[in-house]
Amino acid sequence: MKKDLLLPLFASIALIFAVGWNYLSIPGVPDWTEEELRLIASLSLDSLPPLPLDPSNLVADDPAAAEFGHRLFFDTRLSSNAQVACATCHKPELMFTDGLALAVGVGIGPMHTPSLVGLAYSPWFYWDGRKDSQWAQALAPLEAKHEHATDRVQLLHLISSDAIYRDMYENVFGPLSLPAMLPESGTPDGDAQQQTSWNALDTETQDEISQFFANLGKAIAAYERKILPGSTRFDDYAAQVVAGSNEDTALNNSEKAGLKLFIGKGQCVTCHNGPMFTNHEFHNTGVLAVAGRMPSMGRYDGVRISREDSFNCLGEFSDASAAQCTELRFARDANDLVGALKTPTLRNISETAPYMHGGQMTDLAQVVNHYNDAPSSMLSHNEAKPLGLRTVERIQLEDFLLTLSAPLATEQRWLAAPDY
Repeated sequence: MKKDLLLPLFASIALIFAVGWNYLSIPGVPDWTEEELRLIASLSLDSLPPLPLDPSNLVADDPAAAEFGHRLFFDTRLSSNAQVACATCHKPELMFTDGLALAVGVGIGPMHTPSLVGLAYSPWFYWDGRKDSQWAQALAPLEAKHEHATDRVQLLHLISSDAIYRDMYENVFGPLSLPAMLPESGTPDGDAQQQTSWNALDTETQDEISQFFANLGKAIAAYERKILPGSTRFDDYAAQVVAGSNEDTALNNSEKAGLKLFIGKGQCVTCHNGPMFTNHEFHNTGVLAVAGRMPSMGRYDGVRISREDSFNCLGEFSDASAAQCTELRFARDANDLVGALKTPTLRNISETAPYMHGGQMTDLAQVVNHYNDAPSSMLSHNEAKPLGLRTVERIQLEDFLLTLSAPLATEQRWLAAPDY
């Protein structure tokens, strides 16, 4: 072979070694410190406690309520055009997301659809935390113009006129009766005609209808509490290394290196901690606003909205005592929450693209690069700081994130529409 052909070949080999040697030669068994092992154990599903009780929802763990909620979740009749169900945006096959940048119901929504997997562990709901219970959150899409675009009076007509629904409702919540002279439509939060119809009702009738409406949310929440994450390759690895086993084959070398970065230099565990890989808190990490929209005020507005919500933990439709509403009563309210959005779970992250509150990032490489660069925030300050990760480290971190997906720990029958 001629010398002028060998030189480019040797140069290419040298480049491969320079860029890829660290990636290929990570030791098979990282030298985990005691603190690192503690962190790894804390991220494992073995550390996940039982589902927390929801004192604001007395039927949260009632099997009959879950059956009722399951049926409601998949029913497109709970929308103004009879084409949108909860499952339209929260598709079981996509880990209860929709694969779209922005949610699409009757119209296009302002935010990306988050996963419902393990959401019952969270004390706050929506990207800005404007709802303080899963049942209160389940109500909002039903009347939102870009989602189901129906209202509580229309839903009362539907449930009371459907023999199966009526039986299921009464089995859980007791007798269901239609108030006299009930209009076809009405809600305090709708358009002018809906509000006029609502305001024509006396206060007692309004309360009866809103209690019925709250009950629908409580049934849907009882179903959603069954949507739980399954054990992943990371969880297998965590069990191996915490037990001191030499058989730590669940992750490959690059994935182990990525885990080390995740709990160390990458600082990911600062927010994505615990067995759900989220601290359930709100942070401003400099993510750009959705194109064509003003930046979200985030938790700064969300905490105020939650306090004024008639369906919050302290409201008349909650089953909790005031003493049980500690999250709402002591919710932090400060200027540094401007632009802060909820930390999402990283479980099943490989199956829930696109990412961020507006679906602004299409793949995990973009997400990792964003946190590596930590750009300035459009509102307030960016809590994240530049990481200085090398190319190979960013690849390793992404490889680790791909180990966090697994089939759900949920009975198959709950993952499809019930037989009608």
